[in-house]
Amino acid sequence: MSNSAAISRVALKKITPDVSAAMGSLHAAAVSAAQDAKVEPELLELIRIRASQINGCAFCIDMHTKDARAAGETEQRVHALNAWQETPFFTARERAALALTEAVTLVHDGRVPDAVYAEAAEVFDESQVAALIWAATVINAYNRIAIATRMAPGGYQPAKK
Repeated sequence: MSNSAAISRVALKKITPDVSAAMGSLHAAAVSAAQDAKVEPELLELIRIRASQINGCAFCIDMHTKDARAAGETEQRVHALNAWQETPFFTARERAALALTEAVTLVHDGRVPDAVYAEAAEVFDESQVAALIWAATVINAYNRIAIATRMAPGGYQPAKK
């Protein structure tokens, strides 16, 4: 699809600031739950990138690959994430989280299979599984917002630490 004849899209933050703020609060709550559950921030970035790849969200792929690299993620793993099942670069814990993320993202393909959930439950405790589901849910919502409003990739820069 070409953006050359793209129409102007609604500015959600401007038109619906309360809803946008609520979405930001949901994101903050999901991040807080992950922190409380001791889910690594680096793993959350892998979840965000993978869901964004599946959804084709260029804005979020740009943002989260930059955030992942700023947090120390390697180029090799970022580039291989789209084919994580075919590489030796990811741990069993990361693989379980990525499989769960894919199932949540592709829920229309047959729900979250018991085997995928069981694999996650083997390497994550209950609060961590909940945090992973929230992380996948939030990034899927953000992907839909960015895609629907045609947010342009390229301008985002990670916060300085």
